[in-house]
Amino acid sequence: MLRASLYISLCATRNRLLVRLRRLREPRYLIFALAGAAYMYFVVVRQFGAARPRRRGGTAPDAFAGSVSATMLAAGGVALLASSAAAWVLPMRSTLFDLSEAEIHLLLPAPVTRRALLIHRLLRSQFKSLFGAFILAFVTSPGLAAPGGGSIGARLLRVFAYWIVFVTFRLYFAGVTRVRARLLSTSGRARWTAWAPLAAVAAAIAIVGLAVVRSLLETPLESLPDLLPRLAAATGSGLPRVVLWPFMALIQAAFADTFGGRLAGMARALLVMIATLLWVLHSDGVFHATTGDQPDEQPVAGGATVAAGARAINWPLRPSGSTEGVFFWRNGMAALRSTRIAALLLLLIPLIAIGVAGATAGLSIAGAAGPAAGLSLAALAMAAAFTLFGPQGSRSDLRGDLRHLEPLKTWPVRGAAVIRGELSWPLTLLTLCAWLALACGTVFSAAAFPDVPIARRLSLCSAAFLLAPALIGAQLLVHNAAAVLLPGWVPTGTQRARGLDAAGQRLIMFGAVMIGLVAIIAPGALAGAVVALVSYRWIGVAAAVPAAAVCLTVVAVEVLLATEALGRAFDRIDLSAVEPPD
Repeated sequence: MLRASLYISLCATRNRLLVRLRRLREPRYLIFALAGAAYMYFVVVRQFGAARPRRRGGTAPDAFAGSVSATMLAAGGVALLASSAAAWVLPMRSTLFDLSEAEIHLLLPAPVTRRALLIHRLLRSQFKSLFGAFILAFVTSPGLAAPGGGSIGARLLRVFAYWIVFVTFRLYFAGVTRVRARLLSTSGRARWTAWAPLAAVAAAIAIVGLAVVRSLLETPLESLPDLLPRLAAATGSGLPRVVLWPFMALIQAAFADTFGGRLAGMARALLVMIATLLWVLHSDGVFHATTGDQPDEQPVAGGATVAAGARAINWPLRPSGSTEGVFFWRNGMAALRSTRIAALLLLLIPLIAIGVAGATAGLSIAGAAGPAAGLSLAALAMAAAFTLFGPQGSRSDLRGDLRHLEPLKTWPVRGAAVIRGELSWPLTLLTLCAWLALACGTVFSAAAFPDVPIARRLSLCSAAFLLAPALIGAQLLVHNAAAVLLPGWVPTGTQRARGLDAAGQRLIMFGAVMIGLVAIIAPGALAGAVVALVSYRWIGVAAAVPAAAVCLTVVAVEVLLATEALGRAFDRIDLSAVEPPD
């Protein structure tokens, strides 16, 4: 089966490249490929050429390089440990072991063991991992490595080092996805197999977190640059170092000083990768062999899954109402039914531990008067993340429904109502999340900003409450406008397009989103600025609130008018323009 998997992977990679080359005959894909090639040239080729004079002139200070490597190694190990814990908490799933339609029809009926099928899916994903490792190795600064870190040989070694890291974490995330679904299993063996790795990660977080917190409490930080050396000192010995060894071994090759050190680091990373693979295969074998315990997910074509035990939600749809309400209910039910609230509640304990440690660290860094300061800063950062980056990651709108465009266009509803309905659920969800984070930040803002008067803090926070839905709605409008006007640019399904043309496409889309966001927000911002200037002399800093309200009103009107225009474009959309997932 291994030879067959290698043959299938090589043929699939070759055919994918041929398809990409043939698509360059279309002008839009040629433009995307040229943009991606220009990006690769300016970011990779020129950056590598600029590193040569620095490598030829003078020698690098070995002692300084060694200290930087040790510090970065410890920081990277802590970051990887935090990422491994977050994988248990975040409501995301891995698609590594999802089968395509051809694999379902050809490999499932074949005399192939389940373990061989999983290894086959792992081999099929190596092209993506190698491409990402190549880009990261040639983009990262050679100054982070030791002498000779910018040479071709060192960068190629770093490609394989990053490839090991990518494969290991893809395996780990796939294993977490499978294990997380069995935390409430009725079988004792399956439940023990599921809870054992979670308990190990929680214990590791507790050990490292207590060591870091103890170090920060004994001697407060004098400045932010002092954080990484203190982190390395706190985790450089004893039990924390033992706990962090697998995570530091994964990235040790990237920070090694010599050629031999890089090879030794890659050998350790390979051991960690093999151990992760054995854990994934063993746990999957236990779950598959457990009797009386049905699997939670069944593979279907296109990389999607169907939940066999989706939760029942008591949210009935009324027999009458607006079209927008139907799409809001539909997208909301899909999100709620696929989220296992009970399992997520059981995973909140390590998340709370991470939050307490992060709040304490934020308190020490900011020099605030109490733990509330760290909570306030963390909450405000989360609010900014939901507002600025949430619309990009949330695809429960028209971008996710492009693959269902054919039945959607058969419904007797207006296109504008469809677009507004698709926007309603992610806009509501992201706004509520941002408001919750802003409320937490406002409650504890006195400790984080003791020099700011309460009237100014309340005014600015109230203005932020009003501006959050405006920013979120404007971004969602741009993304869904791209899905209507240029459906071939928007990837469908869970698979993302790869290659130079896809990279150029994402760059153009990112620029379009930024330009569109500025164009939508600018009229509201100008109107709000006029209101603020007029009312400032009477109400002072509280003028930010009516200014934000005016901005929100203008943006809401713009969104409504834009959806009416996009509705006519939606009615004329060509079904053949939508690209199926790879």
